[in-house]
Amino acid sequence: MILKTMSDHSNADQAELNNFNQFAHTWWDKEGEFGALHTINPFRVEFIESHTPLQGKTALDIGCGGGILSESLAQAGAKTTGIDLAEEVLTVAKLHSLESELSIDYQCIAAEAHAKAHPEHYDVVTCMEMLEHVPDPASIIQAAADCVKPNGWVFFSTLNRNYKAYLLGIFAAENLLNLVPKGTHTYDKFIKPSELDAMARQAGLQLIDGAGIDFNPVLNQYGLSDKLDVNYLLAYQKN
Repeated sequence: MILKTMSDHSNADQAELNNFNQFAHTWWDKEGEFGALHTINPFRVEFIESHTPLQGKTALDIGCGGGILSESLAQAGAKTTGIDLAEEVLTVAKLHSLESELSIDYQCIAAEAHAKAHPEHYDVVTCMEMLEHVPDPASIIQAAADCVKPNGWVFFSTLNRNYKAYLLGIFAAENLLNLVPKGTHTYDKFIKPSELDAMARQAGLQLIDGAGIDFNPVLNQYGLSDKLDVNYLLAYQKN
């Protein structure tokens, strides 16, 4: 059992954690508040496996939430660890992995603390839809870089900061279509790809590829694209 300290929570927004915890029971309801995550998840996995096979790899999912991506990593053959600080959501992840008969090591620990305990330990590190929810995303990116082995892969996804991302990611998704819980996103916390890349380069990561996730919620059409203007994915390798 890993004990949490106050320093573990220094890069966490308690209001954000509370918001996710209150909807923990709906995490695996594909028609519920987190339905959009279920919809885009296959495209995230497709992007990852287009760069590195997951079979037989060790993988860390930072900000794993209820385990949607973590379970997919495990199903693809990766020995998977998922970490998060939203305790109620993490409990849901643990219970669902038992139902899915998957062996996933879920831990309630900050990324920075986990990186100190597991330097250069993982072949693959993912951090999806999480950077826009923390006070210091550069610290999370550094932790991801510290956790991955030399030449290992790190994958990030987040929301771009522009008017289109606001309209689709907040106004439409939260207020019109109820694709995610209201209050999930704060526009000022959105991160431009150039900003994320600057933080990643500072952490010793080299950009290999990028892709956008195009979505039309009205027509329920989703897919990978070369446009990074709203939701986007970036693939890195450690120098």
